[in-house]
Amino acid sequence: MKYFNYLVAGFLLLTACKKDPIEVIDATPEEVIAFRYPPGFPATVYPLGEKPVNAANFKLGRALFYSTILSSDNTVSCATCHAQTHSFADHNIALSIGVGGAVGARNAPPIFNMAWQPHFMWDGGVNHLELFSIAPITNPVEMNETMAGVIQKLNASDYWRNWFKSVYGTNEVTDQQLFVSLTQYMLMIISDGTQYDKVMKGEASFTAEQQAGYELFLQKCASCHTEPLFTDFSFRNNGLDVISVDDGRFLITQNESDRGRFKVPTLRNVLLTYPYMHDGRFFTIDQVLEHYNSGVKAHANLDPLLQNGIPLSADDKKHLKRFLETLNDYKLMGDKLLSEP
Repeated sequence: MKYFNYLVAGFLLLTACKKDPIEVIDATPEEVIAFRYPPGFPATVYPLGEKPVNAANFKLGRALFYSTILSSDNTVSCATCHAQTHSFADHNIALSIGVGGAVGARNAPPIFNMAWQPHFMWDGGVNHLELFSIAPITNPVEMNETMAGVIQKLNASDYWRNWFKSVYGTNEVTDQQLFVSLTQYMLMIISDGTQYDKVMKGEASFTAEQQAGYELFLQKCASCHTEPLFTDFSFRNNGLDVISVDDGRFLITQNESDRGRFKVPTLRNVLLTYPYMHDGRFFTIDQVLEHYNSGVKAHANLDPLLQNGIPLSADDKKHLKRFLETLNDYKLMGDKLLSEP
């Protein structure tokens, strides 16, 4: 889910290096579906203690995520722009295509590890996961629907109305039920199956080049892309333009200091989710690294950490790319529990 009139934010990294096979993971038995807390991850922002994941609601949310009923002409689903085969990002296109071929205004970011996020969209315009779905559903260049229209369609369908009744015990579908069910599915999209994660648990090792890249990452990147989620969820200007074409966080706060600032994206799966930045302007990780090396522009709100760019030698870039490869999560892309039912 991407840009909405009142939400969004941007900046990122990646490239496709070697292609490791997707690891197909058999679906978890329905009766034992439960939220997973990866070792070393911080506490979740979403209140799972109050609203734990349950199998029935998760399955309903999964079906809704893959259904086109949420769009005005029944052609676009959540999965259209957040494909499991692409780490729940779009299909490697700069701007997503919505109802009627409408072109979005921002790049669709991946939607894994949502339980840990304090705000959503490139500009942080949504601050609660249960409200996240409103944006793409009602955005004219995405699903182009109204909430009233979606609820009317769900209630008009015996299939959906009966399924909601089996989960919630009510005769009519409500928008709150829709939001909660979609949230239950998105909560389970967790990326923690990378080589990096195995190294941190003592189950694997970095190669010499990966280790060199990790050390460079800690020196030059980790201030914003904080482990283990590889983002600090802050809003920053990374010098893409001298004058912002997209005002980013300013559209939400109306503070001049936020003009041209976007949410720091995660680097997990970064080599699998190109193109990069809020507008998808860079298609390779090499372009991204060169931007930080020599292309940072003097925007009035340029982040202080980037005043002199990030000098990188050819070897630095090579080693950083080797490290970024360790953040690819092929298990996520092959987990049948998350696949279209």
